[in-house]
Amino acid sequence: MDYFSGKYDVAVIGAGHAGIEAALAAARLGTKVVCFTINLDWIGNMACNPSIGGTSKGHLVREIDALGGEMGIAADKNTLQSRMLNLGKGPAVHSLRAQIDRREYSKYMKNTLEKQENLTLIQGEIVSLKKSDNSFWELKTQLDCVYHAECVVIATGTFLDGKIYVGDKCYSSGPDGMFPSIGLSDSLKEQGIGLRRFKTGTPSRVNRRSVDFSELEEQFGDERVVPFSFSTEEKPQNILSCYITYTNEKTKRIIMENLHRSPLFGGVIEGVGPRYCPSIEDKMVRFSEKERHQIFIEPCGLDTEELYLQGLSSSLPIDVQEGFVHSIKGLEHCEIMRNAYAIEYDCVDPLELRPTLEFNNIEGLFGAGQFNGSSGYEEAAAQGLVAGINAALKIQGKEPFILERSGSYIGTLIDDLVTKGCNEPYRMMTSRSEYRLILRQDNADIRLMKRGYELGLVSEEKYNRFLKKTQLIEIERKRTESTVIAPSEEINALLVSRETSPLSTGCKLADLIRRPQLNYEVLKPFDKNRPELPFEVFEQVEIDLKYEGYIKRQLAQVNEMHRLEVKLIPEDIDYKDVINLRTEAIEKLSKIRPRSIGQASRISGVSPADISVLLIYLAKNGKGE
Repeated sequence: MDYFSGKYDVAVIGAGHAGIEAALAAARLGTKVVCFTINLDWIGNMACNPSIGGTSKGHLVREIDALGGEMGIAADKNTLQSRMLNLGKGPAVHSLRAQIDRREYSKYMKNTLEKQENLTLIQGEIVSLKKSDNSFWELKTQLDCVYHAECVVIATGTFLDGKIYVGDKCYSSGPDGMFPSIGLSDSLKEQGIGLRRFKTGTPSRVNRRSVDFSELEEQFGDERVVPFSFSTEEKPQNILSCYITYTNEKTKRIIMENLHRSPLFGGVIEGVGPRYCPSIEDKMVRFSEKERHQIFIEPCGLDTEELYLQGLSSSLPIDVQEGFVHSIKGLEHCEIMRNAYAIEYDCVDPLELRPTLEFNNIEGLFGAGQFNGSSGYEEAAAQGLVAGINAALKIQGKEPFILERSGSYIGTLIDDLVTKGCNEPYRMMTSRSEYRLILRQDNADIRLMKRGYELGLVSEEKYNRFLKKTQLIEIERKRTESTVIAPSEEINALLVSRETSPLSTGCKLADLIRRPQLNYEVLKPFDKNRPELPFEVFEQVEIDLKYEGYIKRQLAQVNEMHRLEVKLIPEDIDYKDVINLRTEAIEKLSKIRPRSIGQASRISGVSPADISVLLIYLAKNGKGE
């Protein structure tokens, strides 16, 4: 017999990285939220690598923080080691990455959800979901408890009909030996939602005491640690080291001799795996000319001896896993505590979603995270934040929250998913953005914090600190333009040593900083009136000065694209009525239902000629804005 357990504004299914941000955002915006998880002790679990950030992913975390999300704060509080990647390249691709104490991170997130007003956290598996009389959603748990909600966010991660593969063994499971979500997939199909199978995998974990560190290359954290969150005052510390080793010819031989035992190559796994995070057997086949592959050995936490073998994801049988792991320098006698595995799961085609992450044809139903076909904690959290915000705004009858791709990596991520779709787990990369010089991680607050504040997710205190920072940047920029450095033997000696021309007359500090060979630090001895300011202020001024021309050019591109983004397409348009629109374009536009001409122009199969025809039709019929 069913038991009615309560009515809520927003129900969130899942408490992984997407579910956490969705539930917190919706609750913080004043709606009554219920969040379901299969196991309360594994909220925010890092089922794969024990790290947050990385190339382009660090951008996402800082944007989440600028909008009022939680991931950056949680990461800072539980950092084991912090490194800024790509420092040898330009600032557009500098990306923060931190090793995280995975269990402490999970505990922090659980407690944050528990303490959040307007949020009820429940351990329970949702097995069915249906719309009741077109008014509210009815959710039923495995124990026949029924909940009603106006909006639902599906954030099921890799749990939805999850199956684990290790060699010829296959069984129903979620990640890390947890229960899978069984039954919900069938319920979603009954709602007309088409599901497909994706797969991902994870490497072995080994016991620290059994690793020979004398054979490994130690990797230290950065001397100057940069936090993810703009509100973090006590900067994280580097507590533990990481280590590097490599596969070899013996590793390759063991894997290649056993490829026939791989469920991936044997055709047992149906799901499509991530191209940019392949298993070790996949790497050996695809990059057969490579003599070795780098393996990062990463700590999982302060109170555990588990080490994570980044780069050794596999679904080969246990005996083969032990063989190739023990063939690697430093790991010859290591004890494998958790074996590697592949996991296959159900997810949706994101082309069924709007930029708000609400389903095109299903009112009040949102998707977020790996359910939408993406991979990665950071991508999941970003989508969860946007889905949670929009679910709350829908309840409140307010305008939806949409991030343009020209203004954020989150906007790029969501636009890629809902406009272009994905045939494999989607991973964010800096190369996916046309505007990466202005979408840097260092200026995420400048780009987005005002919007977070206007939403009500960024506190008054945090926003005022941000305003003070922007004021200091403006004052310092003006100072560099008015400060003149006089020629002298000392300054000219420095300039010549740096292979740049000496001074014959006075030169503005700003012009010296603009020179590629120079920066704030090397000019410090000659800048007599330099104020005491936070590093972040000098960083912003220096980047603005050095890349001024490029930034202006990119901003002009943004303005041109904005012209198309604000030209909205009526939701009720029938593309079959648009004369001279090609059949393929009609099919694609009818399925994706783009919000604007800009989004329509990015749909694969919609040509510039189709866009011209569409613009003419809208103008003639007085449609569009």
